[in-house]
Amino acid sequence: MTVEELLEQYAAGVINFSGIDLCEANLSGVKLSGVNLSAANLNVVNLSGANLSAANLSHTNLNVARLSGANLDNANLNNSSLNVANLIRADLNRAQLRGASLVRAELIRADLSRADLCEANLGCADLREATLRQANLRCANLTEAILKGASLAGANLEMANLNATDLNRTDLSGANLREAELKQANLSHANLNGTDLSGANLRWADLSGAKLSGANLMGADLSNANLTNASLVHADLTQVTLIKAEWIGADLTGAILTGAKLYSTSRFGLKTEGLTCEWVDLSPTGDRSIIQKFESEDPRDFFNETPPTIRIIVDAALEHEANFALAGAYFQIAQEYRMLKQPPSMEIGRRRTVFTFRVDSDEALLPTACIAILPFRDAATTQKNIYTVVEMLAKEDLPHLGEKTPHRVKQLSTLIQQAISQAKTIRQMKKNLELAAKLNFFRVPTQTILTNSSAQTLIMHYNPNFGKRFINPSELDVGFLADTSSESAISILPSLNMVVDFVKSFHYISQ
Repeated sequence: MTVEELLEQYAAGVINFSGIDLCEANLSGVKLSGVNLSAANLNVVNLSGANLSAANLSHTNLNVARLSGANLDNANLNNSSLNVANLIRADLNRAQLRGASLVRAELIRADLSRADLCEANLGCADLREATLRQANLRCANLTEAILKGASLAGANLEMANLNATDLNRTDLSGANLREAELKQANLSHANLNGTDLSGANLRWADLSGAKLSGANLMGADLSNANLTNASLVHADLTQVTLIKAEWIGADLTGAILTGAKLYSTSRFGLKTEGLTCEWVDLSPTGDRSIIQKFESEDPRDFFNETPPTIRIIVDAALEHEANFALAGAYFQIAQEYRMLKQPPSMEIGRRRTVFTFRVDSDEALLPTACIAILPFRDAATTQKNIYTVVEMLAKEDLPHLGEKTPHRVKQLSTLIQQAISQAKTIRQMKKNLELAAKLNFFRVPTQTILTNSSAQTLIMHYNPNFGKRFINPSELDVGFLADTSSESAISILPSLNMVVDFVKSFHYISQ
C-alpha cells in the first residue's frame, strides 16, 4: 500500500492498517488521529509534525523514524521499537510506552507528562529539558541517559536503572526512586526535595549542590557519593550508608541520621542544627562492630561546621622547581605518616604561598603540624613551639577544662612526641627533603596557623623576619641568614591563655 492509498482510505473512514509496511515513507504533517498502525513497519519513516493522537502504534517498528514535533498525545506505543528515533519536541502526554525500546532516541524537550514508560528501555536516550511530570518509569532502563534540566516532578522511578545517568539540574521533587540504581549518576544541583530514595543505590553518585530537603533516604547506599554543599534539611537518613562519602558544606538541619554508616566520612564542614541522631556506625564494613552512641547534646560535638586545618604561610611565591620538590617531599612523608591523608590545597600569590592541610580531628592538629612543616627551614622552631605549649598545659592546674583534661593533655603530648620522632626518621631517610633544603623557597620565613573545629585559631609559629624581604639585610635576624643546618629565627610563643582557649574548644569523641 502506498502513502496515497492509506490517506484515501483513512479519509473514507478506514482506521485499521495493522501490519502495514511503509518503511522510509514520507508522512510528514499527516493527520492520522486514532489510526491503528499496530505491528506496522515504519522504520526510517518521516512523521515530523504528524498528528497521531490516540493512535495505536503498539508493537510497531519506528527505528530511526522522524517524529519531531509529532502529536502522540494518548497514543499506544506499548512494546514499540523507537531506537535512534527523533522525537524532539514531540507531544507524548499520557502516551502508553510500556516495554517500548527507545535506545539512543532523541527526546529533547519532548512532553512525556503522565506517560507510562514502565519497563521501557531508554538507555543512552537524550531527554534534555524533557517534561516527564508524574510519568511512570517503574523498572525502566535509563542507563547513561541524558536528563539534564528535565522535569520528573512526582514521577515514579521505583527500581529504575539510572546508572551513570546525567541528572544535572533535573527536577525530581516528590519523585519515587525507591530501590533505584543510581551508581555514578550525576545529580549535581538536582532538585530532590521530598523525593523517596529509600533503599536506592547511589554509590559514587555526584549529589553536589543537590536539594534533598525532606527526602527519604532511609537505607540508601551513598558510599563514595559526592554530597558537597547538598541540602539535606529534614531529610530522613536513617541507616543510610555514607562510607567514604564527601559532604563538606552539606546542610543537615533537622535531619535524621540515626544508624548511618559513616566510616571514613568527614565529620566537619556540616550544618547540624536540630539534627536527630542516637547513634552512628563507624565500622569499615558497616557491620556495627564500632558504634558511636550519643546523649542529647553529643551530636554537636561529633559533627561540626568548621573542619580542623593547618595553614603554612610561606613568605614567597611558589616556583615550578619548588613545587616539584614539594610534591615529592609530601608524597614521601605521607608514606611514613598516615595521618597526612591528602596533599594540601594551595593559594599562590605574587608574594606569598599558603598551604592548607585538612585533618580528621582536633587532636590531630598539633602532631600533624609537626610533620607538615618538615620540608621548610622553620621546621625545628615550629616543632619546638608545639612541644613547649603542650608542656605548658601539662604543668598547669586546669580543672576548668574538665576532669578528662590531664588524660587528654598526656595523650596529646604522646602524639606529638611520636610525630617528632617520626619527623627525625623521615628527615634521615627521604632524599626529597634534602632537595627541598637546597631551594630558596624552603628557606624563607613562614607562619603556621591552626584552626580547630570550633573556628578558634592559634598561631603556632611566626618567624619575626616574615615580610621583611626588602629591609636592609644587616637589620635581619642573624638566624634567618644562617646556614640551613641551623635553626631559623626564634618566634614568639602563644600565651598560656590562648593555648587554653584553643584546646578547651576541641571537640572530642567519647570513647
